[in-house]
Amino acid sequence: MIARIARIRRHPIKSIGGEDIARTRLDAARRLPGDRLWALLTEGGERHAGGGARPERWLPKSCFLRGAAAAGLQAVQGGWGEGAPGGPIRLRHPDLPDLAFDPETEGQRLVDWIRPLWPGDRPSPTRLVQGPTGWTDVSQPWISILSLSSLADLESRLGQPLGVERWRANLWLDGWAPYAERELIGHVLTVGGLELRVTETIGRCAATSADTATGRIDLDMPEALAAQFGHSDFGIYAEVVTGGEIALGDEVRA
Repeated sequence: MIARIARIRRHPIKSIGGEDIARTRLDAARRLPGDRLWALLTEGGERHAGGGARPERWLPKSCFLRGAAAAGLQAVQGGWGEGAPGGPIRLRHPDLPDLAFDPETEGQRLVDWIRPLWPGDRPSPTRLVQGPTGWTDVSQPWISILSLSSLADLESRLGQPLGVERWRANLWLDGWAPYAERELIGHVLTVGGLELRVTETIGRCAATSADTATGRIDLDMPEALAAQFGHSDFGIYAEVVTGGEIALGDEVRA
């Protein structure tokens, strides 16, 4: 099977924002550079963070602010802008003023900015942290890959547009038959000399139930997926085996 890279996306802060980039480098056994590099701890998460300025190990998503607990977070967009990770992060939300801040020194500004979107009955956000690895939902250094044809078919089945942002994927591919990616577990994808080994499908949580334009729930996505397919999976994870550069339009062979 042959597809092409249609979108490359990174999310500098876990569950908060996201942006398109035109190219990046992928290194063996590493996540996409700059993806989930930062995350906002909660009071509950502090108990697992070790008390230091920087957690020394990967922590589960329950330790952080996340879209499954606050749909409004799904409408945050933005990041560093085109180029390498680093420097000020710029965020926007339809119900908040724009924010530009330095995550290295101004994490409290993000905490204050995000509070109106976080439920008062949940453990409060405490601080922005960078860890030894990216704060993706899985501890393994995988990247996420989704198919535009699968998305188009799901939109048709559900009778509404869904868009790419709600899924928070790293790579969107165009050219496969709908759901063909589900048959690729254990296979190796090649992009030039770069190799990606498909590891497993991605189970979806309630965060995908929110419209990213408004931050409001517009359906129960896990339930909708289960009704259509008997499971709540959508997309695949892959591990970088052999690194290299990727860019929009690159051919992906399975």
